[in-house]
Amino acid sequence: MGHLADHALTERRYAARVSPHSLTIREATAADLLQFIPIFQAIVAAGETYAYPENLSDAEIGGLWLEKPPGRCVVAVGADGTVLGSAKMGPNRPGRGAHIATASFMVAPAARGRGIGRRLGKDALRWAREQGYAGMQFNAVVETNRAAVHLWQSLGFAVMTTIPEAFGHSRLGWVGLHVMYQALVSKHADRVSDTARR
Repeated sequence: MGHLADHALTERRYAARVSPHSLTIREATAADLLQFIPIFQAIVAAGETYAYPENLSDAEIGGLWLEKPPGRCVVAVGADGTVLGSAKMGPNRPGRGAHIATASFMVAPAARGRGIGRRLGKDALRWAREQGYAGMQFNAVVETNRAAVHLWQSLGFAVMTTIPEAFGHSRLGWVGLHVMYQALVSKHADRVSDTARR
């Protein structure tokens, strides 16, 4: 009972920190890791959306998540400075693949359903367009993560293919991983639309 009460209190605290007008997205700093690491650990431990190892040290999480140029890492913070989510973005591949962007997103479990992921997604797309990327590709969206799939589709992404049984879901066993893509330059858009229709 105490655990449920604590969870409800956490939910109310996050709700108070999130409103359309109070949320700020800014560049992440090393100082933000103290708040972000528990979010990362909780999401990875749940085993439903990310394939990162569960035993990463704080330093390893920081090295993995805090993208360096030409990439970028941001945090979504409430009015009181609480980190509610984060996104990292940059080139999907080096060299000849560097014209396509990619991004990863994490939102505190207790702060989900309040539009934070959408705000982070829009920010990542805006940044990628400003940087001149031809498109943005998500390499591994778990097919059973319906909220994420719906969000990305609503922001213009299409499922290009699904790799069957590529992810070991903690509750559902082996499930597929979607590769999702959105063209950001008009000359690529027709080609992507044709592929998505097949």
